[in-house]
Amino acid sequence: MAQRLRPVGIDFVETAPVRLVFAREIGAAPDAVYRALAEGTSDWPKWFSALTSARESDGRREIRLRGGARFEETVIVAKAPDVYAYRIDVTNLPGPRAWIEEWRLTPAGTGTRVQMTFALDGTGPFLAAVRLARAGVGGSVRGAIAALDRRLAGKVS
Repeated sequence: MAQRLRPVGIDFVETAPVRLVFAREIGAAPDAVYRALAEGTSDWPKWFSALTSARESDGRREIRLRGGARFEETVIVAKAPDVYAYRIDVTNLPGPRAWIEEWRLTPAGTGTRVQMTFALDGTGPFLAAVRLARAGVGGSVRGAIAALDRRLAGKVS
C-alpha cells in the first residue's frame, strides 16, 4: 500500500534522525557525473543494479527497485555540477515518514568525489532496519558509482 511521506526541504539532509553517507572517488569529471544523474534518469538502471526502472518528467521521478519497492520523488536541488537531490514523496515501503537522497559532487584531482547521502525519518522498526542494512546499501551505492564511472569512461555500453 502506497503511503505519502512528510515533505521536507534540503536542510533535512543535515538534521535527519538517520543519515547513511557513502562516498567514492572516480575518474569522471563532476560535470559528466552531474549530467548522468540529472539528465540521464532513464539510464540509471544500466549502472545502478538495484533499480529496475527510472523515469523523470518535469522534476518528478518514478523509481522501481528490485524486490518491488516503488518511489515517487520530487527533485528538490539541481545545482550543476555540485548537487542533485530528490525527496521521496510516496512509497510502498512500510515505515518511512520523510526521506531525501542527495548526491554531492566534489572535484578530486581530474575526477570526482561522489557522495550519496540518505536522510531518513520513520518508525522505530523502519529506522532499525535501515541501520541494519547500512553495509548492504553502502556496497550497492559504491558499486553503482563504480559502474557509472566505467559507463562514463566508455568501458560499458
